[in-house]
Amino acid sequence: MRQLTLRLAATAAVLSSLAVIPAHAADLAPTAQRVAAQALADRTAWTVLESLTTEVGPRPVGSPAMTQARDWGVATLKGLGFQNVHVEPFTTPVWSRGAESAEVVAPYPQKLHILGLGRSAPTPPGGLTAPIVVFRSYQEMLDQPVGALKGKIAVVTQAMRKTEDGSGYGAINAQRTQGPVEAAKRGAVAYLLRSLSTDDNREPHAGAAQPGGIPAAALSPVDAEQLERMAARGKPVSVHLDLQSSFNPQAQAWNVVGELPGREHPDQVLVVGGHLDSWDPGTGAIDDGAGVAIATAAAKLAAGPNPPGRTIRVVMWGSEEQTGSGAAYAAAHKDEVGKIVVVGESDLGADQVWSVSLPKGSFAAPAMTAFRSVLPGLKVIASRAAPREGGSDIEGLMALGAPFVDFNQDATRYFDLHHSADDTLDKVKPENLAQNVAVWAAFLYTVANSDIDFRQPAQEAASK
Repeated sequence: MRQLTLRLAATAAVLSSLAVIPAHAADLAPTAQRVAAQALADRTAWTVLESLTTEVGPRPVGSPAMTQARDWGVATLKGLGFQNVHVEPFTTPVWSRGAESAEVVAPYPQKLHILGLGRSAPTPPGGLTAPIVVFRSYQEMLDQPVGALKGKIAVVTQAMRKTEDGSGYGAINAQRTQGPVEAAKRGAVAYLLRSLSTDDNREPHAGAAQPGGIPAAALSPVDAEQLERMAARGKPVSVHLDLQSSFNPQAQAWNVVGELPGREHPDQVLVVGGHLDSWDPGTGAIDDGAGVAIATAAAKLAAGPNPPGRTIRVVMWGSEEQTGSGAAYAAAHKDEVGKIVVVGESDLGADQVWSVSLPKGSFAAPAMTAFRSVLPGLKVIASRAAPREGGSDIEGLMALGAPFVDFNQDATRYFDLHHSADDTLDKVKPENLAQNVAVWAAFLYTVANSDIDFRQPAQEAASK
């Protein structure tokens, strides 16, 4: 940790020498462009991400590694010169992976590659063995009447479509989150699904399901196709499944917070962050170590050597994968929502931002016009459509009325890696990480150093 602190202190010194002094409103555009250019050459995000994935690694909620990640987050923010660095504790239900395995026992014995689904039930000690019923679509399983799957293991093998905007994941997400509960309603004793992934290797992808279901696991895409071929041969196929997970209804978790206080309006706050927790197969590089690194580096660059006009706050949310951190943060900060200028979360990996959606009605406001001047050079589209999804951890603040942004990253590769053993640092391209930082830093700079009010953008625009 001391080595990290020394590296970050050196980085912070470089940033202070590079960053520009916040300009007057008329100079927002050229200064924002300089901030973006600095971000493209800056290595802070990479340093932060490399440190997190190397020194902490995977960070499931409720694990010793997550406690280490909390301490890492505090040290990182302090090392970069953030102030009011603190930890906000909360409790949340936590599922923990235990020993797990699956294999075909008849008629073609062989091992299967699986990962148990978070919040699913464990099997009895020693596991269970049952015949499988394969459904090539989730809807096909839903069409089965109550009792139709009694004593069977339901297997859904519907594949996910690869898309730039990640919509393929949303379209099929219920297959994982709701599947175990729906299979249980129809009498199934266990549930297997093709991983929500777009790769073609033998790595299964983790993820959470709704509680209250049966033992459930994700198959690698390759193994899901293998079960399809076996079932197509017409002989009954039996699988032995052993999932020894555990559940803690009141586990300790934390949000880690640091601020760069505003010089003119310290009570007006921009909130930006990523989630610090991760699933356990990989090292949580793209999900969401990258988001933590992007938000932290962007905030530091946007502030520069002098305090920004408004406070920029970075939050490392502590339980996104199993939920809890966003709701806890919103509950703790509900009384200051009126002073929150804007919120944003980076949680779609480390590939380039390709479009941005700004708060409703703000597209033509002077501050956003200045921000948009940066985007062509970064090959980013500015959408006139209002944002729809800001991120899981800011949903609570959004529901309370906080304005939010949505920076859309290229998700073409994301679900090849997401929640799998392949979510590791080598998959992150430093130049793409830097492009994310540039977009976020330019946005934070223009908002922090203007008087834009996203709740009344038309009035703000008219007053300039």
